Amino acid sequence: MTRLLSGLVAGLCLGLLAGCGPAASEPVAASEPVPAVPPAAAASDPAAPAAPVTVPASLKFTGKTLDGKAFDAATMAGKPTILWFWAPWCATCASEAMSIADLQQEYAGRLNILGIAGLGNNKDMHEFVADLEVGAVPHLDDEPGKLWKKFGITQQSTYVILDRTGKIVTTDYLDDLQLTTKVKSLVA
Repeated sequence: MTRLLSGLVAGLCLGLLAGCGPAASEPVAASEPVPAVPPAAAASDPAAPAAPVTVPASLKFTGKTLDGKAFDAATMAGKPTILWFWAPWCATCASEAMSIADLQQEYAGRLNILGIAGLGNNKDMHEFVADLEVGAVPHLDDEPGKLWKKFGITQQSTYVILDRTGKIVTTDYLDDLQLTTKVKSLVA
């Protein structure tokens, strides 16, 4: 029971407080999944206990936002997720921005979208987000390419789409219609 409570506290604190986690006297084993509480469950009824969501391997990564803030992908566990790999100079990526913004607005609370910018510098990444009005979507600065390598991305304008269990269902370029169709099938 104590291990479960420690895991829940760790899940609630993910990405919120540095160093928050299970007590040092009761570590969670590396092979044991750390549960995270889905934000939708907490928002719907704060008094009701939320069922823990196991963080899949595909969401076990961290990064820095374009503004330098820590980001933990484990906070996205439990919902379908789009990882959008883009570059600030990419015309195709720019043409996808409106679809990303529309999906973020239409499926807010039911779908995670995370932009992962690479192949450029932070200043250009900020300009891309501002100019194309995709600031409602969180974006990571992956200039070193760590996350691009983790997901095997070799070119910009690639989507990695995860179902609600964290299983990767697509890693590819998708046009707007293909992307929208895929999202509707996952969120339905």
